[in-house]
This record gives sequence, structure tokens and C-alpha cells, in this order.
Amino acid sequence: MNKNADIVNAAPDRTTAAPNARRSFWLKQLHSWHWISAAVSMVGMMLFAITGITLNHAAQIPAEPVVKETTAEMPAPLVARLADFPDETTDPAPDVMVRWAKDAFNVNIAGKATETTAEEIYVALPMPGGDAWMTLDRTTGEAVYEKTTRGPVAYLNDLHKGRNSGLVWYWFIDIFAVACVIFTVTGLALVWLHARSRPSSWPLVGLGLLIPVIIALLFIH
Repeated sequence: MNKNADIVNAAPDRTTAAPNARRSFWLKQLHSWHWISAAVSMVGMMLFAITGITLNHAAQIPAEPVVKETTAEMPAPLVARLADFPDETTDPAPDVMVRWAKDAFNVNIAGKATETTAEEIYVALPMPGGDAWMTLDRTTGEAVYEKTTRGPVAYLNDLHKGRNSGLVWYWFIDIFAVACVIFTVTGLALVWLHARSRPSSWPLVGLGLLIPVIIALLFIH
């Protein structure tokens, strides 16, 4: 028996060991990034998928606006302190009015642009799923706060669009979008790595690209 031949045959094939090690490394990395990005974006992806359907069928989903109007009267000494506020401006309301509105209507108008005239100060307060505004008569101190809500579906639809949702939600949408991109790209990379053993992988990927292209070319005008 040739012992040297047995030793050579038993030794690992270095020409395949290195590529297999690299493939194993990238598989582990891609699986990690894929499931982490999936976990981070899962709830948001479900929300945006569902609201994509509700937005597409907005006309078929009934929504009954609910309007609530509240009135109050600013004390005369506080009204007098508004005399220094310009007669024509879009500047935010002065602090005295901000504090009073918080107490009277439980509404925050700080930093909100106004539509101010010599007669009144008007503040628009748009929000997801509804609308609101407040106006203050600069002579009598009479104030009106009106809030309109259109239900939870309208609220979620506006979150989908980022409409009047604030800075924090604005950044959430960007971060969520990045997580979705990572999820998609790592998924595509995993398809590429497994495509050899799964012959239907690339035809399905191509179909996913072809369907929206055909719809856009033939049915969107």
C-alpha cells in the first residue's frame, strides 16, 4: 500500500476550501442583515402595505368627519398684552397666547405660523387624519378652537403619506425606508447565492420586474 498516496488523498482540497469559506462567510452575514432588517421593518412594512390598500380604495371606505368646536374668552389683561404683536404678520403667536391656549384648549400652538390681522390671530393646526384651527379676536378676547377628525383609517393613511406628522415621523419614514432597502438587497443577494440550486429564482425575480413594467407601459397613460 502506498501510504504517501493515502495522505495526499486525505488532505483537503485547498482549491475549493477557500471559496466555500468565503461563501459561508457571506451567507452568514447576509442572513444576519436580512433577518435584522426584517425585524426592524416588519411592523412598518405591514402598516405601509395595509395603508397602501386603504389609500387605493379610499373612495370605497366611508369616513364620517367629527367636528368639535370649543370656545373660550381670554382675560382682558392678557388681551392687552397682545397690543405689541404686529397687525400684519405670519410670526408665531406670542408666549402669552401660547400659554393661555394650552390652559384653555389643551393645544400647543408654539412655533406655529399665524395669519395675523389687526382684528384677529388665526393659527392653522393640521394633523394626521383631520384638521384643526384656532382663532382669537384681538378686541374682545373671544377664541374658538375647532378640531375635525376623520377616523383611524384616515389617520393611518396620512401617516403613510407623512402628511402633517411631524419631524420625528419624518425621520422614522427615512430610517424605515433604509431598513427596507437593506432587507430587499440582502434578499436579492441570498437569491443570487442560492440560485444554482433553485432554478426558478431568476425567472421569478424577472417576473417581479416585468409585471410593473408591462402595466406601466400598457395601462398607465
